[in-house]
Parts: sequence; structure tokens; C-alpha cells
Amino acid sequence: MKPNTTTLLLLMTLFFGCDRKVPEATVHTGRQVVPTHAVTFFSDDGIESASIRVQVAQTEAERNLGLMDVRQLAQDHGMIFLFDEQVPLSFWMANTPLPLDMIFVDESWRIVRIHADTQPFSHQSYASDFPARYVVEVHAGFCRRHDIREGQTIRFHDILP
Repeated sequence: MKPNTTTLLLLMTLFFGCDRKVPEATVHTGRQVVPTHAVTFFSDDGIESASIRVQVAQTEAERNLGLMDVRQLAQDHGMIFLFDEQVPLSFWMANTPLPLDMIFVDESWRIVRIHADTQPFSHQSYASDFPARYVVEVHAGFCRRHDIREGQTIRFHDILP
């Protein structure tokens, strides 16, 4: 049996086409974090222990989107969620591909709860356990590396230093 021209063209397309790379424009790289502000973390004795650049999530739409679909995040970048009032808060990791440390902060800028190494794409609820007004999300392990603990304080800078 002799293959027809259409079959030969199809086989050649499959053979030669399989070695091609997908054009970069079609590769989904996710959303990007664009830091506009800074957050500084302080040790128990008030000494600066770390500082990060953050994107602000202040509107309901921004807070709902959070770090969903962010696939790359610089080690010194994160996001801060600002709420209008201090209440018990709860976050989850649905559609969030990076493991994070979630830092819940009250209106006096004191850390009231840390959830370290959260599970990507999880529907588990991570609650503040105490009233909070702000939440900072950073790479998982950030709090451990910088010895950031509950009871310590942070400072939010309106502009990057």
C-alpha cells in the first residue's frame, strides 16, 4: 500500500513540528507583582529585621485577586492587603501557585498571627484568630529566615524608600 500525499504531509508536519519550541508569547507566565510601597519588619527590641517591597491590595477587587496566578515573585517582594476596619480575617490559597507566609497585623501594626508555608491551590482557611486590619503575604520561609514572630511590629511606607 502506497501512502498518499496528504498522509505524507501530515507525517512530515508531525515529525518536524514536534521539535519546535512554543513561541514565548504563548507561554503563560502568570500575573506580575508591581511593588509601589515598602514594609519594614522589626524585632522584639525595635531593630529592623527585614524590609520588602509590596504591591498594595486596597479595593475589594484587588484583595479578592491577591496573589492568584502569580507564578514568580522576587524574594524581597510581596503584597499588603489593607482593610477599612479591624475584624477577624480569613484567607485561602485557591488559584495561588506559590507557597506563602501570611502575616496578619492589627491596626497598631502588631503581628497577631502568622501562617507559615501555606499550601498552594488549597481551599483551607487561614484565619487571623484575632482582629486584624492588614495582611502581608511573602514567600514561604520568609518569617523563619528573618526571625519574624507574632507580637513583633511592622511599618508600612506610603512610598518606596
